[in-house]
Amino acid sequence: MAAWKLDPVHSSVHFAARHMMVTNVRGQFREFSAEVSFDPEHPDQGRVEATIQATSIDTGIEQRDAHLRSADFLDVEHYPTLTFRSTSIEPKGGDRYDVRGDLAIRGETHPVTLDVEFLGVAQNLQGGRSAGFSARTRISRKEWGLTWNVGLETGGWLVGDEVRIDIDLELLSAATEQPASSAEKGAA
Repeated sequence: MAAWKLDPVHSSVHFAARHMMVTNVRGQFREFSAEVSFDPEHPDQGRVEATIQATSIDTGIEQRDAHLRSADFLDVEHYPTLTFRSTSIEPKGGDRYDVRGDLAIRGETHPVTLDVEFLGVAQNLQGGRSAGFSARTRISRKEWGLTWNVGLETGGWLVGDEVRIDIDLELLSAATEQPASSAEKGAA
């Protein structure tokens, strides 16, 4: 089992939730890290640990981001990170896997299952190998104590309970040098 490094320049963690029951608000976390061990020949034997910096939440609207960082939602002052630790990886056929693990948000930890697609391995420009993964899941924010909401006069809620999470990761083999700096992101 080999250790792989996260390439943050080519990785992302996005989310979406309903607003006023009629549209989706999308955002991302800009700062995160991951420790991944896996063998490309046997991805189901791998291990994943990820940490997201809660303060890096970004929906493109600073006022909304400040509210999401507040005690009404992520309470970043008391809970600066969100974490995920895999507990099992089960093949689903082809290059798809169920990655089960524990997700901690605001001091609450609950199991989640990520629907993961292993996108393959390729030689990279740094002389090593890059591996790609795409993962999706849906969670109920109420399970993690994220219960703030406002009832609408027409019925329903301002913020939907379900949060969709989309993750795209590029990992670098241990032989690969560090990825390009943030200033070099535009290069590819």
